[in-house]
Amino acid sequence: MPINRQRQLALRHAAERWLAQDPDDTTRVELNAILTAAGEPTSVQDDITPETPGEAAAAWRELEDRFGTRLAFGTAGLRGRQGAGTNRMNRVLVAQAARGFADYLLARAEREGTGQPSIVIGYDARINSERYARDTAELMQAAGVQATLLPRLLPTPVLAFAVRELGTSAGVMVTASHNPKWDNGYKVYLGGTDGGSQIVSPADAEIAACIDRVANEELVNELPRSNDYQLAPESIIDAYVAATARVFQGTVQPLKIVYTPMHGVGWETFQKVLTTLGIPDPIVVDEQIEPDGSFPTVDFPNPEEPGALDLAFAAAERTSADIVIAHDPDADRLAVALRNSDGAWERLGGNDIGKLLGWRTAKHLEARGETTGATLATSLVSSPALSKVAAAYGLGYAETLTGFKWISRAEGIVYGYEEALGYLVNPESVHDKDGISASVAILEMAMQLAAEGRTIRDLDAEFAERFGSFVSVQKSVRFERVSDIPVVMTKLRGALPTVLEGVTVTSAEEIDKDIIRLRLADGTRVMVRPSGTEPKIKCYVDAVGMEGTAAERSATARAASSRAANAMAEVLIKLS
Repeated sequence: MPINRQRQLALRHAAERWLAQDPDDTTRVELNAILTAAGEPTSVQDDITPETPGEAAAAWRELEDRFGTRLAFGTAGLRGRQGAGTNRMNRVLVAQAARGFADYLLARAEREGTGQPSIVIGYDARINSERYARDTAELMQAAGVQATLLPRLLPTPVLAFAVRELGTSAGVMVTASHNPKWDNGYKVYLGGTDGGSQIVSPADAEIAACIDRVANEELVNELPRSNDYQLAPESIIDAYVAATARVFQGTVQPLKIVYTPMHGVGWETFQKVLTTLGIPDPIVVDEQIEPDGSFPTVDFPNPEEPGALDLAFAAAERTSADIVIAHDPDADRLAVALRNSDGAWERLGGNDIGKLLGWRTAKHLEARGETTGATLATSLVSSPALSKVAAAYGLGYAETLTGFKWISRAEGIVYGYEEALGYLVNPESVHDKDGISASVAILEMAMQLAAEGRTIRDLDAEFAERFGSFVSVQKSVRFERVSDIPVVMTKLRGALPTVLEGVTVTSAEEIDKDIIRLRLADGTRVMVRPSGTEPKIKCYVDAVGMEGTAAERSATARAASSRAANAMAEVLIKLS
């Protein structure tokens, strides 16, 4: 919509108020340059539209983008592009979030009579992560929340572990996980009755209200700060390493492993776990082994992105490796790659790994006689394959809303996963996805199979023969603006397809305001939902083949899933 003179005055006022409290020289210079380029507000008659040419008009549009809205706090905390403005991640926004969250924790402690609240804070290698973490510790401590900062940059699972291990009221992890390199984020956990899981409703809205009060009524440069926060001891990392090493329930066997942390923080901790287990160091991808928030070899440090694992594949090819293990930058996700039938390196899907890790858990529980009351859990958009495992072993099965904030809360959970490369294999220690403990479980399986002269691909074929061949395809439609997504989703609800590529849609339902589920006559399931962290709509398609050999079952399921995924993506594109 046009930016008129009144709107320009409001934007300039918002920018100047923001500048008055910004403690960061970099973002102050950045914003002053934009204000200078914008100049004075135009006359009443000269509205600025998206088509208005010139440097000044572009600067006003930039101000609208930065100050026209506020980066929203939700169950995923905060996440977005770094820069100056209320719609960016920066020290002002982080300070408002820290003080608002402190106010929430103090009010909750008073209401529940639990005494002084406490928090543990972690950070990864992204640009500004440490600064945001220290700002949070200083503001929390001064507000009356006992703050503990992890001793250095560490994986997200270590922070999630520390919330439970230290018994704190809450936790904050400064990370944007696998987002583009220019982003950062603020992930929030709650202890106590929440068990160290990420926040869910209504806590998110209550925290957001506290943050909004700070943003509207306070200047962050005037908020009290304190350096009396604690540094967590090394023993917290040692405890995580020991707990994670206990996930391995097999015998160490020779296996040639290639590993990359994708410029993230996974290597130091993962190496300690391997050393504890007596597993020799893997072959590392030298170009990506050191933590580096500039991500020099990948703009999108997500193992799911095309090309993200190319350096790992090259290293595996050079060394004739058996398996590739990759963590995303904060090491809460795990990618696994093997050679395919053509000899090329290929990443396994999250559902492929998820179902096999679930089967591993079921077999271990059965061997120990511990299946009673145990639950396997996954998200609604993940493959239904896990339900077959649960039924075969007499285990409970839960499908939750997307995100480990929900999966981790499944009653009796012993294992959980979601298709986006997230796995919870050690719920006694970490109530969140954990790429490091999942790596240990994968290596246990791969080593046991190697001793039998088999691979994970052989195990997958065995799974297909016993439970059916489940094939999952994900297709995403990316948008230029986040604001386009609810418009397209609204159009989709009003015009749900009745046929996809010649296959009848037998049922269509809205699971919640963000998830639409279609079931097709050939047994294929299609789920559509907006991404929680990126400007795109995702289509999750799951098909199953139950007839013939494992290869024939797989071919049937692959054809059905690919057909439906392409058709659903075309529907979304036409609606945009």
